[in-house]
Amino acid sequence: MDSTAQSYFSQSYAEARAKFLAAADAAGLDAEPHWHPLLGRDGERLALDVLRQGPAKAKRLLIISSACHGVEGFCGSALQTALLSDAAWLSAARAQPDLAVLYLHALNPYGFSWWRRVTQEGVDLNRNFHDFAHHQPLPHNAGYEEIASALLPAHWPPSAADEAVLADYAARHSQAGLQKAVTAGQYTHELGLFYGGHAPTWSQQTLRHVLSEHGQHAQDIAWIDLHTGLGPCGHGERIFAGPDADTAAHARARAWWGSEVTSMADGSSSAAPLQGLMWSVIQQTCPQARYTGIALEFGTVPWAETIMALRADHWLEANPQADPALARQIKQQLRDAFYVDTPEWQQALLRQAFEVAQQALTGLNSDEQQ
Repeated sequence: MDSTAQSYFSQSYAEARAKFLAAADAAGLDAEPHWHPLLGRDGERLALDVLRQGPAKAKRLLIISSACHGVEGFCGSALQTALLSDAAWLSAARAQPDLAVLYLHALNPYGFSWWRRVTQEGVDLNRNFHDFAHHQPLPHNAGYEEIASALLPAHWPPSAADEAVLADYAARHSQAGLQKAVTAGQYTHELGLFYGGHAPTWSQQTLRHVLSEHGQHAQDIAWIDLHTGLGPCGHGERIFAGPDADTAAHARARAWWGSEVTSMADGSSSAAPLQGLMWSVIQQTCPQARYTGIALEFGTVPWAETIMALRADHWLEANPQADPALARQIKQQLRDAFYVDTPEWQQALLRQAFEVAQQALTGLNSDEQQ
C-alpha cells in the first residue's frame, strides 16, 4: 500500500473520477463509462465507470463499489483508486486463477458531484430495490409518518418543539427505535429522508445492466460495497449484506472477513434493519452465482450529527431560495458528515480496505469453494 494516503482522496467528484481513470490507465486497464443524463455541479459529465480486471468469463468475481450514497464516494473512490495504484494488490488479483475484479466507480455520480446522499430523483439508492413492475405494496413505515413533519420542518433550523417530538419518540421507542424509524426507508414523502422511490432510479437500472453483463459467467460472486457515516470515527464495520435467512452466506462472510462481521437482522450492526437493499440485485441478475457480500461502513461523526446534516440538506432541496450563506454551510456540513478530511482518518481507511479486499480474494480462492 502506498504511503501517500492523501494523494488518493479528492475534493470533488471530477477530481476523484480523474484520479480513478488515471490509476486505471497506469494499470493498463480500460474503464467503460455509463453516462448519466445530467451534468455535475461544475458542469462536468457524470458517469458510472466500470472497470474489469481479469478474464471476461471468470468463474469467480469480486465486486468493489463506491458512492451508492453519492457524497460517500469521497471515501469509496479513494479506496478504489488506491487499490488500482498498488502493484502488490494488482499482482495478487492477477495471480488468482479464473478470477476477475469489477470496480464500480460512482454508482450514484449525481449525488457524488452535487454533495447529496440521494440520487437525482431524490431517492436513497439502497432503499430502491423493490419489485415496482408488479405493483407489489411498498413497505409502510409508521414510525417515519409519526415524526416526518418534525424531522423535516418548514423552517431551518428546527425549533425546540420539533426536537421535542423526536426526543419523545426516542423516549417511547428507544434511540434504536428512532434510528429505525428514520433510516429504514419510507415511500410516501418524496422530499423526505431515506425515500425509496416509486420506480427504479437511473442508478438501479444501470447497475442491473452492468451486473447482467459482467456477472453472467460467474459461479461465485463476492461484493464489497463501500460506505461512510455510521459507527466510531475511522472504524470500518463489516456488515453482512445478504438475505437474513441465508445462514450459509452469513457463515462464509464471517469465515472470510472475521467473527466481527455484524448483522442488521440480529441488532449487532450500527445500522438499523433496512428494506429495498441493493445486494438483492445479485439474486435477480446473476441467479446462477453463489453470493457473499458485506457493506464496509466507515465511521465519521456521531449519528445525531449525521442525521442533522441530512435533515438540513433535504430542507435545502425543498427550499432552494434559502440564503446562499446558509446553503453553503449546509452543503459543507453534509460533506463533513460523510468524509473526515484528515490524514489519520484516510490512512485508517486505506489499511482496513486493503485488508478486507485481500480477505475477499483469499475467500474466493479457498479450498472450500464448490
